[in-house]
Amino acid sequence: MPSRPTDYYHGNPELHEVIELLRGGFFSRGDTELDRPLIDGLPGAGPYLVMADYQAYADCQRQVSQAYGDAGHWARMSIHNTSHSGKFSSDRSIRQYCDTIWKARPVPSRLMSQADVRVEVIQ
Repeated sequence: MPSRPTDYYHGNPELHEVIELLRGGFFSRGDTELDRPLIDGLPGAGPYLVMADYQAYADCQRQVSQAYGDAGHWARMSIHNTSHSGKFSSDRSIRQYCDTIWKARPVPSRLMSQADVRVEVIQ
């Protein structure tokens, strides 16, 4: 495993190409200054190991692209993930924040019936 971020840059042709495309303004309509702060910060990205993690990220993205290419497989995975996400729902999270952090109480509200909605729209 390389010990310096620049070792990843020189040792990984794909990473090298991506950085050079950024440096040359390929993704910014020729603006070579737009991504300069990003590029200049990569060698000293501190504890984030951005360049060290590049290959794992790229490999995972290829797996995602492959899975997305199989519509049936992607649909099964999506349904599975959605059906198992109940305990991570935003409603539960917001309720928990209200109770434990904000100390806010729910405000009762009356939902309009379909008939009420029709009357409101017509008027």
